[in-house]
Amino acid sequence: MDTHMMEHFSSRIGGIASTYGTDTIFILGKGPSADAVSPDAFVGSLVIGVNDAERIAPVDITLFHADWVKQAVVANGLRSRLYVTSTDFTSPDRETLRAPFVPLQNDNNDMLMQRFLSDSFAIEEVLFLSALNVARQVARARGRRQTVYMVGFDFRPDAGVSEAINHDYAPSNSADRFFRISMQEFFFLNCLYMLKDSDLDVVHVGDRSFSQLSAEGLNRRFHVSHGETSRRFCAGVQVTAELTTNHFGDRNRLERMIRAAWAAGADHIKLQKRDVQSFYTAEQLASPYVSPFGKTFGDYRRQLELDRDDFAFVDALCQELGIHWFASVLDQPSFEFMLQFDPAMVKLPSTISEHRDYLSYVARNYRGSVVLSTGMTGLEYEKWLLGSFVNCRELYLLQCNSAYPTPKADCNVAVVRHYHGLSQADHRIVPGYSSHDFGWLASALAVAAGARMVEKHVKLGNSDWAHFDAVAVDLTTSDFRDYVAMIREAEELVGSGNKVINPSEHHKYLRAAA
Repeated sequence: MDTHMMEHFSSRIGGIASTYGTDTIFILGKGPSADAVSPDAFVGSLVIGVNDAERIAPVDITLFHADWVKQAVVANGLRSRLYVTSTDFTSPDRETLRAPFVPLQNDNNDMLMQRFLSDSFAIEEVLFLSALNVARQVARARGRRQTVYMVGFDFRPDAGVSEAINHDYAPSNSADRFFRISMQEFFFLNCLYMLKDSDLDVVHVGDRSFSQLSAEGLNRRFHVSHGETSRRFCAGVQVTAELTTNHFGDRNRLERMIRAAWAAGADHIKLQKRDVQSFYTAEQLASPYVSPFGKTFGDYRRQLELDRDDFAFVDALCQELGIHWFASVLDQPSFEFMLQFDPAMVKLPSTISEHRDYLSYVARNYRGSVVLSTGMTGLEYEKWLLGSFVNCRELYLLQCNSAYPTPKADCNVAVVRHYHGLSQADHRIVPGYSSHDFGWLASALAVAAGARMVEKHVKLGNSDWAHFDAVAVDLTTSDFRDYVAMIREAEELVGSGNKVINPSEHHKYLRAAA
């Protein structure tokens, strides 16, 4: 790459990396050992795939030079944010960067390692070296040491590929290919030596003599279980992970957020839908706004909106994982759009509590469950809701304060007790709490007050341009998993409310027999 292209390449890599808050990078190969690693381990970290490894799990950056990879990734549905290749591959909705390809020759091994240690970049035939070079670019952009986990690199051509690769587009295993794959182990060991005391800590995941971590050990390190494909939905308190628009309209990022919420134990994920052109004024849409998507607020808002294919993707993924989803629908066009997915539940957020014409339209035309946050409203609004939403299957009333973050004195969790009282008279009413406060304590107290649903905002790391509300829990850390655990513990402590004698208790002083 020339100097200009190298600067653009480094900037683009740094921009993608900036959307994650961890100093962890995964490099994903196609080896069968990848089957033993839960895809949820990758959530919240930058993932670099070689060849068509994105067929195993979604990745951020794919590197390839062989023409057969083009057919493989297209046939599977593109799952990378950026493709770095020496081929003529293009996609209308995926960014592609070109890089020179340097084939492996027996007499230039020293030159290969010399290029690896330089500041230049090329697509090497030993692709994991190029992937490690990308990781070094990330380390430079972040200004600190990165831990790189190598997953799916078995260096055993006779072992085959991951079971997720149900059709391998690569040429058949010739003697030449056998030699080249086996030879890569030499380059990997050489690479480990050269990277000592560098800005990368490379960890090979597998069962080789040089593996620092087994697949099971990796799963444990990231607190995930391999092979868990469904969830027994909680019959009690429902935990909702509110994604808002923190997916940035990026399906790869969206998938990671859903998988992370599921892995943490959420019962629902929630999205948003609005008709940008009608929801905002022309002046608002044309106003200046700084984002990677354009120069106006309209450019920014249009990028964040999910389309029909995105919601179909969400629906299929949630069915696969065993987690429910629903959406806040902020206007009538969005409500009518959402009906095509036959939603069991929709939300009408606090922000549109004064849009009575639209709310009345939903009340008249929807028979499913309706979730309503009650921020910025009082008893008049509550009375209006109870008189209007008489046809819905369930009416979730979520105590909420719309300040981000909500001061402790304004949480007013006791309102949940009031909603619980309403639910005793009208069993369609489900009390709940939408948390805009820090931490888990207010949500746990809401459970004690009778909440049957709690909602928490989540995000996937921070970026240097996006506005994140301070109370959103970072899915790249264990914070949301800890939040869900606290809710479950609170639920267990509250119990059923039925006074019984438990097996754990006994009389210390028995009355003597007469």
